[in-house]
Amino acid sequence: MTEKLRENQFSLGLKGFFNSIPTDAWGALLGSIFCISLTPVFFRLGENEMSFSTTAFNRYWVASLAFLCIKPFFSTNQDWATPSLLSTRRIALLIADGIILAVGLILWAWSLEQTSIANSTLMHNLVPLFTVLGGWLAFGQTFDRRFLVGMFVAVVGAAILESESLLSFEFGIEFWGDAAALLSAVFFGIHPLIIERLRQQLDPLTIMTWSSITSSFVLLILLVITGESFFPTTAVGWFAVVELALVGQMLGIGLWAYCLKKISAAFASLLALVIPSLSAIEGWIVFSEQLSPLTLLSFVIVVSGMYLAVSSRGRVNFTEEAKRS
Repeated sequence: MTEKLRENQFSLGLKGFFNSIPTDAWGALLGSIFCISLTPVFFRLGENEMSFSTTAFNRYWVASLAFLCIKPFFSTNQDWATPSLLSTRRIALLIADGIILAVGLILWAWSLEQTSIANSTLMHNLVPLFTVLGGWLAFGQTFDRRFLVGMFVAVVGAAILESESLLSFEFGIEFWGDAAALLSAVFFGIHPLIIERLRQQLDPLTIMTWSSITSSFVLLILLVITGESFFPTTAVGWFAVVELALVGQMLGIGLWAYCLKKISAAFASLLALVIPSLSAIEGWIVFSEQLSPLTLLSFVIVVSGMYLAVSSRGRVNFTEEAKRS
């Protein structure tokens, strides 16, 4: 396996740093951020006729079908079901990843029905902090004081969203919507740790195909148990779920996985901090959602804290393959 060459991104000159990252990686990262920011909007479009579990189920089965259709057109040395590559442990990790994503998406989708796009997306985008925390707990990674200060600031900023409820001991439906979004961030924070292990032998398309299929089955079981509808009934509903699958899942997550071969997860996560702002703007444009001063203050504090936390580990990782591309 090619050893990664590491360079401190903050020690490079600004122009030299940006030039050091391949153009295709920049395009993939920026495209991924924009596509992911649209996810809450598509969920909101379909909520009038579908439950959150129905919306999530359709997102994953449509994405699974799309992944299976495009798989033959990508030339790799792996087949998505090659027995020699898919050991029992790897299959278990692939299935676990699908279950984690399904549960995380259910929580996030439900939170979008109970609170604003801005609040839900802000809580959900604490994912990088939970990923790093999971790395510390699972793999013994250590972090400097700057990271710890940043994490504390981000948590305080997130708590500001519910400061009035916490002080008055009133826990309304919006509080639980924000709590569900925060819990979804924990699940999605575990996801990159599993992918990191799987990426040592499997390509991203194989991983996403397995994960999407697994998530589809998990959500199908949930729909059977709850007796909810399986599919949208209007053109708007179908538009929402198809866009969730193609834009949110395939382009958003797919481009993210692609760029992480040439850009460090720390730097990518740092740029991803603009997602809450983009989603809030999109929510304002499409649904005329209002942003309260408290939400704006929380945005500033959380982004500041996450910047400190991520930049403490800020490094750009290049493989020899990436340097040649």
